[in-house]
Amino acid sequence: MNDLLDAVRRHADAQADAHGIARTAIPGLTTVRATAPSGLVYAISRPLVALVVQGRKQVTLGAQVLDFSAGESLLITADVPTVSQITRATLAVPYYSLVLELDAALIAELAGQMQAATAGKVAPVRMLPTDAEVASAALRLLRLLARPEALPVLQATLLREVHYWLLAGRHGAAIRQLGWPGGHAERIGRAAALLRAEFSKPWGVKQLADVAGMSASAFHRHFRATTSLSPLQFQKQLRLIEARRLMLAEGLSASSAAFTVGYESVPQFTREYGRLFGQPPVRDVAAARLSAHAA
Repeated sequence: MNDLLDAVRRHADAQADAHGIARTAIPGLTTVRATAPSGLVYAISRPLVALVVQGRKQVTLGAQVLDFSAGESLLITADVPTVSQITRATLAVPYYSLVLELDAALIAELAGQMQAATAGKVAPVRMLPTDAEVASAALRLLRLLARPEALPVLQATLLREVHYWLLAGRHGAAIRQLGWPGGHAERIGRAAALLRAEFSKPWGVKQLADVAGMSASAFHRHFRATTSLSPLQFQKQLRLIEARRLMLAEGLSASSAAFTVGYESVPQFTREYGRLFGQPPVRDVAAARLSAHAA
């Protein structure tokens, strides 16, 4: 883990943006750095694995609260709403993590070759010690960034290896469900991807059910079981999270942000924003900016 920490530190220190996010030339691979505890971050997370190599973070899903630190990994196997917060980070000892979005098609291919059966229903958010094989493969993938001429040749192979060790390790049963061909998770994932791409459009349950290849009633039931939200709630949270980003990062007014993400009524936007974030848009954004300035 020390070697992985050094590699993550080098990339994050050199490439992190103002929010501590350092994307890489490898799609879906990101490093994260923080030099102070963060505020609450609301998101509908994509399926991913996050390897914490220094510091500590807390992730909440409904009533479930997970605390994870160096040497542990967080697995998210469905598009679910989370509230996260970096809880241990200083200028002298920053928080560092490596995040990889999971490739459902690759998981399906590997799971078929491994001929392993799926397990029963498992929690969509899990925290376990990081497998040594996963850390080793992730390190070699990250080191590949220093050899850009090798990326086109070795990137796919190393991504495949990371996914293999994830499937073969502690998280295997949970990850396997994500790539099960024709399974509920894969079908719901198709509809969730459409909502992510076009959340500002009005979508009916029947339209989304057609994308998932399900009846409307079955789709609604399985969507909630997978994501913990109804399709309408899922879309609403996507809109509100994006509206908050537009106000904080791009300086849009509350009304402009509301219309941009698809709301037709500013009062409705204000009410729903307050329910999710705990206070009205203007007050929330002002508090977030004050907190960021103090940090």
